[in-house]
Amino acid sequence: MSMKKLFFKILCLFAVQGFMLEAVHAQIYPSRSVRIVTSFSAGSGPDAMLRMVSDKLAKLWGQPVIIDNRPGASGFIAISEARRSGVDGYTLLHMDGLNLTAIPHMYKKLPYNAETDIEPISPIHGSYFFVTVSADSPWNSMTDLIKAAKSDPGAISYGSWQIGSVAHLFSAALEAGTGTKMMHVPYKENSQLYTGVARQEVTWAFGSIASAGPLVKAGRLKFLAIAGPARESAYPQVPTVAEAGGPAGFEARGWVGLFAPKGVPMPIAEKISADLTRVVNEPELKAKMTELGYDPMPSKPAETRALVATQSKEFKVVVTRSAITLD
Repeated sequence: MSMKKLFFKILCLFAVQGFMLEAVHAQIYPSRSVRIVTSFSAGSGPDAMLRMVSDKLAKLWGQPVIIDNRPGASGFIAISEARRSGVDGYTLLHMDGLNLTAIPHMYKKLPYNAETDIEPISPIHGSYFFVTVSADSPWNSMTDLIKAAKSDPGAISYGSWQIGSVAHLFSAALEAGTGTKMMHVPYKENSQLYTGVARQEVTWAFGSIASAGPLVKAGRLKFLAIAGPARESAYPQVPTVAEAGGPAGFEARGWVGLFAPKGVPMPIAEKISADLTRVVNEPELKAKMTELGYDPMPSKPAETRALVATQSKEFKVVVTRSAITLD
């Protein structure tokens, strides 16, 4: 046997042994506590959902799951903390998918590389957004709103929570999709935004059941359409954007998920994803998510990577076309 063939066989042997070792580690994972670094503030909606999920995971794993809140700086603080903590799967990252799909297109320079530094594991939950207006608004249909925007460019305004937020990006996408020109009004916080819509400071905004639903129930806001593939069971009378005269196939869905520093063994990432899917689909937790306005949406790491890639391409078009920057 030539030295070249022998060397190749040795390399193959090491590769097989390495894969087998990772598989064994995945079978016994976790053998100690797991830390989840989150970019959300304690007490926020995503933080509350994470704590429900982590309690279930802790019981399933028989190990503590520690939540480490590191909010601020567009998620950069949480990402930096997670990246410093190794790639063994014992430090995970909880953040908005926007950190990988849109934010990289709005900064000239980032403290991380979305493609090479972070491994997507699975979304936890998502929410389709509704076109939301004041209950006192003269607009009772999406069709009328679009007609008004076309007849008087710039007169119709939409709000969002901050420049570059998912609401801003999807609103800009809808603006382009309808061939209209509207004015963007950024607010600092969700609560200020929907109060502003209710007072008719701005014409409309994208809102979810979790964020705008309470004011809809209070009679201060109303949903004109849902930017999803089908009507929402909680609001069956509200048509989809396409049904209401908007662009065919238009969807606006935000999501929050689990990630890990790049280099985490794939068998471990797949086990985390599988266990997350198991607990999220438990009837009790699933019902609680739905009650709070969130849609469970766990998936496999490969599917999550595909989701990130697709949304990244879509948001790049929106950011470039609308010249949205956070620099």
